[in-house]
Amino acid sequence: MAANLDEDKQNSDFENANNGQQDQEPFNADDNGDVEGEDDVDEADYDEDDNEEESPIQQKPQPTEARLREERTKLNNLFQRLSTEKVQLRVHDVIIKGNSKTKEHLIEAELEGIRKATSMQELIEASGNANAKLQQLEIFDSVRITLDSGPPELPETSNVVVEVVETKRPLTCDFGMYTKPAARSWTFEGTLKYKNWLGYGDLWNGSVAYGPNQTSEVSASMFLPKFRGYLTPVVARVFLQSQDWLEFSSYKERQLGLSLGLFSTRNHDLVYNLGWRILSDPSQMASRSIRRQLGHSLLSSLKYTFKLDKRNSPMRPTQGYAFVSTSQIGGLAPDHRSLRFLRQELDLRYALPFGFANAALNFGISGGVIFPWGSGFLNKPSSLPERFFLGGDFPPVCTVGGPVTVWGFKLRGIGPTEPRRQYGGRINDEVSVTDSGRDYIGGDLAVAAFADLSFNLPIRWLREHGVHGHIFVSAGNTAKLTENEFRKFSLPTFLESFRTSVGAGIVFPTKVLRLECNYHYILNKCDNDRGKTGFGFSISVPSS
Repeated sequence: MAANLDEDKQNSDFENANNGQQDQEPFNADDNGDVEGEDDVDEADYDEDDNEEESPIQQKPQPTEARLREERTKLNNLFQRLSTEKVQLRVHDVIIKGNSKTKEHLIEAELEGIRKATSMQELIEASGNANAKLQQLEIFDSVRITLDSGPPELPETSNVVVEVVETKRPLTCDFGMYTKPAARSWTFEGTLKYKNWLGYGDLWNGSVAYGPNQTSEVSASMFLPKFRGYLTPVVARVFLQSQDWLEFSSYKERQLGLSLGLFSTRNHDLVYNLGWRILSDPSQMASRSIRRQLGHSLLSSLKYTFKLDKRNSPMRPTQGYAFVSTSQIGGLAPDHRSLRFLRQELDLRYALPFGFANAALNFGISGGVIFPWGSGFLNKPSSLPERFFLGGDFPPVCTVGGPVTVWGFKLRGIGPTEPRRQYGGRINDEVSVTDSGRDYIGGDLAVAAFADLSFNLPIRWLREHGVHGHIFVSAGNTAKLTENEFRKFSLPTFLESFRTSVGAGIVFPTKVLRLECNYHYILNKCDNDRGKTGFGFSISVPSS
């Protein structure tokens, strides 16, 4: 008996594997099409006695159609038995073929479920899962798992044969658009990837990214799916990042760093970050708060993220919920230039279906707080790049991870501000002073919320392509808590100063991004906010 699990179908095809000998497996189909098990021993003995009494007359070979019909009947009976009762079976041996470069222990690590199977049903399910896991390593062109009969002297056993075809093109090149939560922006990225260089399933990436506001990044990373018995993959990344915030906050940020993934599963992620950061002001017009943080600093932090996403779609959720919690502690190095802070973000989403026109109500609330720690922390300001800045062209429906967007407000368009340096000159022997604008310095506390009602449009072509309409309302606010400002904080005042907006628009979802064409109407804003009523476009990539 043999069964094949291909990468496309991942189903099982069972064959006879007698090879001229008596099949001693527990699931052999007899001439009548009945599947024999341990309960059929007496009947099998009776058949053997009858065969001994018959004269040794050679039977004529059956026609091809009759033989195929018989085999089909046996398979149908076997599948019927598998669907109605548990067929006992254990794995005798696992044979791996085709891995000329890949280490065998890497493949064996994905086959643990197969070795633990105690029935045919469990073995088929475990083989399908193992096939999917091996494909996810991205180092094989194809994976084929065959379930064959075990040794004749060991009934109720099976041999599993795993055949892999290693990739013939280890070097690949990709281009795409990605969301950068830390930078509150999106970037176009080109990646050069080399697969399985050392035979450990390792992936080596080199990438270049560029985005709005002269955001650029060059990075190199290494990914090891299994390393010395670690339960989770090991990820190491070296990067050089540059961001230009002169327009909004009168500073440029450059950082050379290392990111090391310590623990990663579907719901949990633990990362250590080490970076040397430089904040500069080429314009020499920065406000006092910005000038105090210019120069060199060391970022040594540990970041833990818990993510649970039960929504049916990241682009257009119509039911389910999502929750993300991100905790970060900075200052894990003894250097006095190390940034010491505690940062916490929470984000909760829920999608409620209405049952008609594919209508659904998505609503969410997110919040974040940052505070310094160490000697005299009450009088110290928080780290500028780690503060919360609200605003930007990011539809919050599919971007999960913390307070970011309020519809209708521009990037870094909400929050505390300070006047920049004023510069003067002489005109007709008179001294004149020119207003240089204001710097957005971010907040230590941020809260944002939204509600979005999506519905199908009456045009059939639009419905077939996922284009739909939506009506939304959003609100958000930030506040300063550090340098003893928390003593002046008032919750009623904070709620009254919430920036709010409403609007409607059309959504064009694709496989990689969500494009919105909206009309925003600002209900409430402060004097220095950068937001206005009118039409606008928003682009977002679902957060991973």
